[in-house]
Amino acid sequence: MSEQDTPPTRYADPANPACPPTGFKLDKAKAALVVVDPQNDFLSSDGVTWPFVGVSITENKTIPHLHELFTAAKAASIAVAISPHYYYPTDHAWEFGGPLEKLMHQIGMFGRTGSLTLEGFEGSGADFYADLKPFILDGKTIIASPHKVFGPESSDLILQLRKRGVSQIILAGMAANLCIESHLREFVEQGFEVAVVKDATAAPLAPEGDGYLAALINFRFIAHALWTTEKTVAELGNQQDFGSGGFHEERRSC
Repeated sequence: MSEQDTPPTRYADPANPACPPTGFKLDKAKAALVVVDPQNDFLSSDGVTWPFVGVSITENKTIPHLHELFTAAKAASIAVAISPHYYYPTDHAWEFGGPLEKLMHQIGMFGRTGSLTLEGFEGSGADFYADLKPFILDGKTIIASPHKVFGPESSDLILQLRKRGVSQIILAGMAANLCIESHLREFVEQGFEVAVVKDATAAPLAPEGDGYLAALINFRFIAHALWTTEKTVAELGNQQDFGSGGFHEERRSC
């Protein structure tokens, strides 16, 4: 890794973590890749959030890493699911919301013209990032109903995963301290094992703080594994040589 590719030191793993290893082992027979919000309003330089997330996406190489994850997951024949975020005109009639909800509505983030129409969807901020569309629109990828705030509680994502016998999740997408962390927390509460891919996500840098650093800290406490894209691809590609029970005991600590 070159100096240019090295993440900022503030994101480095702790030298002496307090939390013990989890013993997580990937089992492809019960694993799925879940990608949250791979949409233009996050990933495109024309997206409404790019002024806040662009630096983090660029530093982490989030887009090429997502491409690598999709490629590896499809080659490994594991389930792949998308958890999208959409707002329809009726959602703007909500009478209250948190500060980020207010901002998302104000800037038209993930806006669609209606729940039963794709009018104006192609190429919009709510549309999927173009380079990832071949993976998402292949007729096999699960596209869940939209989440509306941050977590999957209001969507059918968990139902779709349970119906396929999934109990382990490889989690990536946007944004690390918001929808990714909220999905992680709900998945853990629902009894899933979760490996977060830390360089296949990113987060806002804003006056309120460094969202990516906030997310990493909580990932270290909550996730069963915290992997790089490189390690995740290796796990997906090599596990077949070791049988369906998985391999490489996870040594991540917080």
